[in-house]
Amino acid sequence: MIAAILALVFGLSLLVWSADRFVEGSASTARHFGMPPLLIGMVIVGFGTSAPEMVVSAISAVQGNPGIALGNAYGSNITNIALILGLTAIISPIAVHSQVLRKELPILTAVTALAAWQIWDGDITRTDALVLLAVFIGLMVWTLWQGVRKETDALGRQMEQELEVREMPIRRAILWLVVGMVLLIVSSRILVWGAVEIAQGFGVSDLIVGLTIVAVGTSLPELASSMIAARKQEHDIALGNIIGSNLFNTLAVVGIAGTIHPMTVGPEVLSRDILVMGLLTVSLFVIGYGFRGRPGRINRFEGAALLICYVGYTAYLISTVFGQQT
Repeated sequence: MIAAILALVFGLSLLVWSADRFVEGSASTARHFGMPPLLIGMVIVGFGTSAPEMVVSAISAVQGNPGIALGNAYGSNITNIALILGLTAIISPIAVHSQVLRKELPILTAVTALAAWQIWDGDITRTDALVLLAVFIGLMVWTLWQGVRKETDALGRQMEQELEVREMPIRRAILWLVVGMVLLIVSSRILVWGAVEIAQGFGVSDLIVGLTIVAVGTSLPELASSMIAARKQEHDIALGNIIGSNLFNTLAVVGIAGTIHPMTVGPEVLSRDILVMGLLTVSLFVIGYGFRGRPGRINRFEGAALLICYVGYTAYLISTVFGQQT
């Protein structure tokens, strides 16, 4: 058990470090090849910060632990909105100026509804997974089109400033991209092994481990980037990290895992986890979209409310674990 805990801690630490190197390397490489800053912020950074979830869930599915894969995806979405956005908004209230992000908020809500509909029958089949991947590809094409045709946007301007600060030579950028990806795979394998061993040792389901420890661990890149962006008053980057990550998690992460290993989904996922994820997504849409010409804004009170929701949800998960053992 000690070896499993050490593997979990080491795997998480290496995962966070390698994800950061991968994001920096891929963003700088894309910049050198002339990709617009708006696209780098929406596609490259979104993919990079979700890379831990993708790799962990894929490895979990290959090894026959679909509970970790599904819990990692949905748990990361809950963590992103309730914990990360909650903490970020408490540090610095988030004002949403980007029109692209305002278009993505209702899309994220619709994608969450699709996820709920798919698991209504208690299964995620390969057909369901392929549908998720098809929607994901369609959204990426739409995002690329939006990024090419839209010359100026608040997210693009903030991303351009950030890229100028972090600019690096092309050789170093490619080196970090490759090293980051390799270490992502290595650290994910270590993390999944440790998580499975801990789950078996304590008699806890893979799903609970995925929803809690693994979800928080793979969301640490989003936490770091969002809080740094908030301190720099780069609010659209902070929110864009979360929206992009949740779209990637719901569509690509679950889609890849389901294609590798179709999943049987317990009724508690729909009545508990999807319900919480859906309510948080709708609340994010309501407070972040902005209506009647007013820009969206997440103030400190709303950030505190999101944080309380996360604490309550996590406490409930822990109580179910102790309830099963007594």
